[in-house]
Amino acid sequence: MQVAIVSDIHGNRHAFQAVLDDIATTVAAETWCLGDLVGYGAEPDACVELARRHATICLSGNHDLAVTGELSLDEFSRGAEIAARWTREVMDEANVDWLRTLRTHDEDRSVGLYHASPRDPVWEYVLSALLAELCLDAQGHRVCIVGHSHVALSFVRLDGELATGEPRRGGDELDLAEGEWLLNPGSVGQPRDGDQRAAWMLLDLDARTAQWRRVDYDIGGAQAAIRAARLPDSLADRLGYGQ
Repeated sequence: MQVAIVSDIHGNRHAFQAVLDDIATTVAAETWCLGDLVGYGAEPDACVELARRHATICLSGNHDLAVTGELSLDEFSRGAEIAARWTREVMDEANVDWLRTLRTHDEDRSVGLYHASPRDPVWEYVLSALLAELCLDAQGHRVCIVGHSHVALSFVRLDGELATGEPRRGGDELDLAEGEWLLNPGSVGQPRDGDQRAAWMLLDLDARTAQWRRVDYDIGGAQAAIRAARLPDSLADRLGYGQ
């Protein structure tokens, strides 16, 4: 079975719809979302409703938890805090209630799914081989998939070797048949790897392969929505740089 993996939508309807349209051109049987449907972007309700319609599995991320009130805003940057407070004010209560039903991880599949990491599903940014090594020690699955960092990455530990990792670009494909893996599909709604296109990953559970994909979307439309909502300009500007 092939599965589409998406993460970190962040209220960016334009990017999410573009990714869903791209997924529809593949034979992916299900879409799995690793969380952070809301935060930063200006269309949280639209993104939650798209996830409710299309995602077979959906996790909760730290921004989702902030909007539901389950996580303090003290740990957030100023821009993220402003966006979370605004999102709390404007979201439909039924969608907030649905966010409250989500978990930060799912260990009931053939691969482990976490918003942030197997060690800390809410907060840990896995951006180095050292942290990946610690996560590989902690994880219960040979292959785990994480989001949160907004950077498309793969880490592998082959038998008797230390973990190594590298960034992943659109079109990259890996054979996962050997070794232990920690994979990040990148961010749909706010990439931070220098590529402003929306990111997602196609996982083939039978062939044991992963392919990273990038999709153009209406960045100007997403930026205009952020500015119309009077959210910080920096949240709009960064979309144009993939940072």
